Amino acid sequence: MPRSKLMTYEISTSTLVNSVSWREVNEGSLRNERRWLPRLAPHLPLAVPIPVAEGRPGIGYPFEWSVYRWLDGDPAERKPIVDLTQAATDLAAFIVALQRIDPSGGPTPGPHNAFRGEPLARRDRSTRTSIAALRGSIDAEAALAVWEDALEAPEWKGVPVWHHGDLDVRNLLVTDGRLSGVIDFGCLGVGDPAWDVAVAWKMLPAADRDVFRAALAVDEATWVRARGCTLWQAVGALSYYTLETNRVLALEARRWLEAVLTTAQR
Repeated sequence: MPRSKLMTYEISTSTLVNSVSWREVNEGSLRNERRWLPRLAPHLPLAVPIPVAEGRPGIGYPFEWSVYRWLDGDPAERKPIVDLTQAATDLAAFIVALQRIDPSGGPTPGPHNAFRGEPLARRDRSTRTSIAALRGSIDAEAALAVWEDALEAPEWKGVPVWHHGDLDVRNLLVTDGRLSGVIDFGCLGVGDPAWDVAVAWKMLPAADRDVFRAALAVDEATWVRARGCTLWQAVGALSYYTLETNRVLALEARRWLEAVLTTAQR
């Protein structure tokens, strides 16, 4: 059972979006979490943070902040998952449950959620710039081929669905070797389901990816877009971070890119 502790929210320094400041973006994310997590949590099969208090600017601190219910478990990058096939099923069940929740009024792509859920075409310029910056250290031609496949896939035409927007080992909790919780909903919103399907390349080996896909019943276009989402995040992270500035994310991004390119070559 979760211990009755409180955990303060750590405001991350996300990338600037257009002319909006980092803190304005983060405050928007906090408001989304405070509004929506209490409504989403009862429908989800894994534990998620529940806001219990909010703080206003004051006493020398000029930003909003939040306090959340404590969740037991360790981040998956520190305590590896024992059974990845079970994890594939657990991740799919979480995403299915999230997508089934009524999206009415949910936050659409914008600065408050780093524009997650938007069509990939809007990230074309930044992705090509990142690939160009990495030329010589990655297989740029293979990366471009994966990206262009994703752009050619039909866009999502269905009803926008809820997505976490940033599923990977940093944002998943493990207890006794099994997935137990999902944290950091700063990219929460409604939009293209491909943004959460992308976790397949971030977390799972090829065989378990197939288990995950079958459990989600993902169509081919969404699968291809999801691979593009992973590539976008991988090359963006690798062109911005180093092992010195963000070791965890830099190492993870290398692994994501390898998974994406290996899949494309099969």
